[in-house]
Amino acid sequence: MIRKSLVIAVFALLIMSPVQAMEVGKVTLPETMIVGGEELILNGAGFRKKAFFKIYVGALYLTSEESDPQVIIDNDEPMAIRMHFTYKGVSSQKLVKSWNDGFSNATGGNIEPLVDEIDTFNSYFIEEAKPGDIYDFLYSPDSGVSIILKGNHMGSIPGVEFKKALFGIWLGDKPADKGLKKAMLGN
Repeated sequence: MIRKSLVIAVFALLIMSPVQAMEVGKVTLPETMIVGGEELILNGAGFRKKAFFKIYVGALYLTSEESDPQVIIDNDEPMAIRMHFTYKGVSSQKLVKSWNDGFSNATGGNIEPLVDEIDTFNSYFIEEAKPGDIYDFLYSPDSGVSIILKGNHMGSIPGVEFKKALFGIWLGDKPADKGLKKAMLGN
């Protein structure tokens, strides 16, 4: 009887233990992240592919699991996206072009209300992204989107509207990569 109770207790602990770190390719992602004083959990992750190349692993962190992309985009609560580069190098010019295309897609072509924020965001990308580089975009309602490139805080851009456009790059109707969107949503 004691043995059976011990087995049940161990099984219950295994079920209740938090989500383990996820490995995508050779990239290990942490299971949690702290943003705005709140613990976020890894919602999902996958590769951003361009042609046949795996450019980076993208990961989405939320306060609780969510698979509806519009709910995530619209939520005004802490969340984060991590990009862990795996490709041999992406120039700053290619990054900025990709951001601009993504913002245009995420806003249905109406970037005018966010031009200043997008220009500020683009100004942070002055170096080539190399394998192993990590870019974090951390959103907190109090401070907006904090941009952390290779461990360096580049700045913060206030406003939920900018966050919606930024997260829409990956989760919107015209995402950068449909397979990555699906993976970030935990599907």
